Amino acid sequence: MRYNTSNPVFNAYFWKYSKRTSNRMTLGGILLKTFYTLFLVSLTAWYVWNLVKHGKSVTYYIYGGLLVAIFFSVLTSYKKRWAPVTVPIYALAKGFFLGGISAFADSQFKGIPIQAVKVSIVAFFVMLLLYKLRIVKVTHQFRSIIYSAIATIMVVYLISFILRLFDIHLGIVYGTSWFSIGFTLIAAAVASFSLLLDFSYIERQLGRAPKYMEWVATWGILVSLIWLYVEVLRLLKKLAIKF
Repeated sequence: MRYNTSNPVFNAYFWKYSKRTSNRMTLGGILLKTFYTLFLVSLTAWYVWNLVKHGKSVTYYIYGGLLVAIFFSVLTSYKKRWAPVTVPIYALAKGFFLGGISAFADSQFKGIPIQAVKVSIVAFFVMLLLYKLRIVKVTHQFRSIIYSAIATIMVVYLISFILRLFDIHLGIVYGTSWFSIGFTLIAAAVASFSLLLDFSYIERQLGRAPKYMEWVATWGILVSLIWLYVEVLRLLKKLAIKF
């Protein structure tokens, strides 16, 4: 059977496995690797944050980290057996990007990155609780709604990126109007609810997918968590400017 998720790294392509593989994916393995990669993200984020605090330019770290993260994401998607190497590199690269944007946010509004981290952690465990207690059931209709929402958000961000190349800033993304705040709030909510689909897919694959796929599963969770954090950070910044 095929089970889909809103996170592109958790589609059926990544979860093909040989029945002859004896070493299977476990929840403990995913959790251990998730904590490890989060540590790597924190390590490089702290390094860039420290550079900003000392007045150093981190533009190359931000954009370089983003590009490297994208490259190793693509590499992981095509060479999933390389995930034990590519995923930690992805985490380190993403940390450079997050450290830069977080430091700049903190320089504008003291303490906002820490608040964003706290909100993201709470959201993660709330979603996990909702899933485990089956308060929110991951049905076909639920998946369709999340898919549509993610597609819409990504299209808006793509249009915004293209317009920014021509020095045009899309208000719904960069503004502080109630409409813009509402859009960011919805994006953060969708990022949170997409975790439910990831939990559902991982649960169905435990004991079935080969052991190295734990790294790919970790990568998927990391993608969702980072997206959630970025959306929460943007939302808090808009609220701080608004009020």
